[in-house]
Amino acid sequence: MTGTRIDKWLWAARFFKTRALAARACELGRVQSHGQPVKPAREVRIADMLRITNDTGDFEIEVRGLSESRGPASVARTLYCETEASQEQRQKVAAERRAMRDFEQLPAGRPSKRDRRRIIQFRGRS
Repeated sequence: MTGTRIDKWLWAARFFKTRALAARACELGRVQSHGQPVKPAREVRIADMLRITNDTGDFEIEVRGLSESRGPASVARTLYCETEASQEQRQKVAAERRAMRDFEQLPAGRPSKRDRRRIIQFRGRS
C-alpha cells in the first residue's frame, strides 16, 4: 500500500471519532501537510509531516504506518510519532489551562431572583 486517504487515516489513527469529522477538519484547514492545507481525498504516505488541530490540541506528527481500518488505540499509536516540540507545547497549554481553573470564580449557589431577571434580560427575552 503506497498511500491512504487522509480522512481515513486520521480516523484510523484516532485523531477524530468519525471519518466525517476528519473530512470536515480537512475542509476547514485544520489538517496541514508540509505547511499546506489538505483535502480529505489527498493520499498520506509514510514519512509525511502533518499538523492536526482538534479539540484536544495541536499535534505535529510524522506518519509511521498506514491503515484504512480503525483498530485498538494501542495499534493506532503505532501509526504516527509526535514531535517532542509538539508534546512540550501541548503539556504547556494543559498546565496553563489547569492554572486558570484556580482563578475562575464560580457562583456560590443558585442565582437569586434578581440574578435570574438579569440573566433573562441579558439573553434578550422579555
